[in-house]
Amino acid sequence: MTQDRNPSLNGYDVIVLGAGAAGLMCASVAGKRGRSVLLLEQARHPGEKIRISGGGRCNFTNLHTTPANFLSDNPRFCHSALSGYTQHDFIALVESYGIAYHEKARGQLFCDGSSRQIVDMLLAEYRKASAQLRLGARISAISKGESGFVVVTDQGEFRCRSLVVATGGPSIPKMGSSGFGYKIAEQFGLKIVPPRPALVPLTLDAALLAQLKDLSGVSVDAVVTCGKARFDEALLFTHRGLSGPAILQISSYWRESHDLLIDMAPQIDVLAELKRLRRDHPRQEMATGLAELLPKRLARRIADATAGPERVADFSDVLLAKVATEVKQWRVRPNGTEGYRTAEVTLGGVDTSALSSKTFESKSVQGLHFIGEVVDVTGHLGGFNFQWAWSSGHAAGRHV
Repeated sequence: MTQDRNPSLNGYDVIVLGAGAAGLMCASVAGKRGRSVLLLEQARHPGEKIRISGGGRCNFTNLHTTPANFLSDNPRFCHSALSGYTQHDFIALVESYGIAYHEKARGQLFCDGSSRQIVDMLLAEYRKASAQLRLGARISAISKGESGFVVVTDQGEFRCRSLVVATGGPSIPKMGSSGFGYKIAEQFGLKIVPPRPALVPLTLDAALLAQLKDLSGVSVDAVVTCGKARFDEALLFTHRGLSGPAILQISSYWRESHDLLIDMAPQIDVLAELKRLRRDHPRQEMATGLAELLPKRLARRIADATAGPERVADFSDVLLAKVATEVKQWRVRPNGTEGYRTAEVTLGGVDTSALSSKTFESKSVQGLHFIGEVVDVTGHLGGFNFQWAWSSGHAAGRHV
């Protein structure tokens, strides 16, 4: 895309691997400090995950970002970066480019137009910093000597004093993502917290799916609990299992053999409503009565599952309590996730105990930095993972 400033030497102060959210941010910050910077990206276009995010409108940050919105084996690791470059700092950058945006819900900020506006903004920033970008660059080897790092690619051999790994995780592999960053970390002796898909739909076994087959496409506001984690957002029944924001959120906490406890009418005292129904409309069927509280297909499914009498008048208090429990305390055990194919992010990654929380530099390998999704810090749904990219990229960019 651009030519190297010194093609005879191919030497830079900084090489950033990955032209995604974190990599673009890091390159522009470092370049503005006078560093010579090269971005290497294996895809044909930069910022592809940004482009497809948020239904094409990019949920670029969240107004309510705090360290509590992130998971990591070391929960305190994210504090420094998040305070050093906040959601308000990124919003100010967006506003400086005249990009219109809106709050969709719960502090989630989206472009009024296209996510391409965020990509274009980041590309404009790296150009201001005189950073270089090479697309479609396949890396075959990385080594370190006394003078720094050597990166061997199919476009040539490049040298640098500081190497920043911003290659992301293996989520959404159709975008070219992989676990390449983990291999680099392991090559230099850094530990990896085992990665797994996060913010991902959960699957159910065939027998349960057969029982729920008529519910595919039904959505309901719910409170979903797994252990101490609890989220109150929409739940969606699918032909594979469960999805929707509440399920994507809880998926980061769910583990195999764990149950989910689901309240499908969180603002309603269902037992009291059923007793009122029995008193005021005794001849009504249970499915009809439940349909006042739940989507019709879900109401029918719960009524059929409880196998009670035809009329509400004939339901005992015990049977009414059983129906209410089905609504308020549905216990279900997923059998897995849909995997990296549909996961929005990756849980786990480079162990933060090996990195400086201020500079993102390896404690054991001078000049080697890891930022963004490749690190063991994962945000909740709602713009938090982009904010982590901006914050971690900015922190590393200030110190490379």
